[in-house]
Amino acid sequence: MNYRSLGRTGWNVSEISFGAWAIGGAWGQVSEEDALGALHKAIDAGVNFIDTADVYGSGRSERLIARLRKSRKEQIIVATKAGRRLPRQTVEGYTRQNLAAWIDDSLRNLSTESLDLLQLHCPPTDLYYQPEVFGMLDDFVNAGKIRFYGVSVERVEEALKAIEFPNVQTVQIIFNCFRQRPADVFFPQARQKQVGVLARVPLASGLLTGKLRPDSTFPSDDHRTFNRHGESFDVGETFSGVDYNLGLAAVEEIRALLPKGVSMSQFALRWILMFDAVSCAIPGAKRSDQVAENCAAAGLAPITSDAMEAIRRIYEEKIRPQVHQRW
Repeated sequence: MNYRSLGRTGWNVSEISFGAWAIGGAWGQVSEEDALGALHKAIDAGVNFIDTADVYGSGRSERLIARLRKSRKEQIIVATKAGRRLPRQTVEGYTRQNLAAWIDDSLRNLSTESLDLLQLHCPPTDLYYQPEVFGMLDDFVNAGKIRFYGVSVERVEEALKAIEFPNVQTVQIIFNCFRQRPADVFFPQARQKQVGVLARVPLASGLLTGKLRPDSTFPSDDHRTFNRHGESFDVGETFSGVDYNLGLAAVEEIRALLPKGVSMSQFALRWILMFDAVSCAIPGAKRSDQVAENCAAAGLAPITSDAMEAIRRIYEEKIRPQVHQRW
């Protein structure tokens, strides 16, 4: 495993880290045994950063991570998120009282006295024009409830606005072969301001694993079934907003670029690591074998310039018209 600095936090985090949405919920059933096995495999592979949220399984993900921490001696940095427990996303919902309640719940779930990193969980765009919310977060830092804070965003424009606030330490944003706009627009500003970048949905909800087929089916409680068209939350969260069959066709073109012995998942993750603004990619996993495959991406040789150009061309021709200006 290799490590990169996480913005100005002073932490060095594993290039391939662990996204804990799948072990919490909305990806079909995952047994407790499999979830803990995946978490332990990640730490065995050198992962030291886990991203979760209070709504992942209504705290299940956080509680599993607390159990992991108790049983390991390694330093494990945990980022959680807050805000999606609101029944409806409104700026007015981000009150001091609500923030305090969400933080306290995560502190209990994670069995800790201070959250390493709290991220606002894809709040409404207008929230980034409310400096008092970020002032409240500063107060929670000063009170010792959280060490650092950041944001998880849907859109590049939200990311750019967020880092105008001086104490936003990290931005979590969808970035993968099918969502390339952050590299053009946001990354230069993130580098300049030394903001940590967490590349979320790095495998486009499984599309970029190369394991899905036109006839693949998903459980009813998997967002790839119930949010295919944005019925429950932003459609960009599911398959990165790319039409499923179009994505499969693009994957087959990318597959032709794979070096011998490298899986599609590993190649897609290594592509993300070609961008030095990225602090880490946070792929999810339900099983330990998926974790091992993902983590091996950190040890791969750099992708050739010809292959990088070919991926860019596939994006420009097939994917860009669907997603580029939306997010």
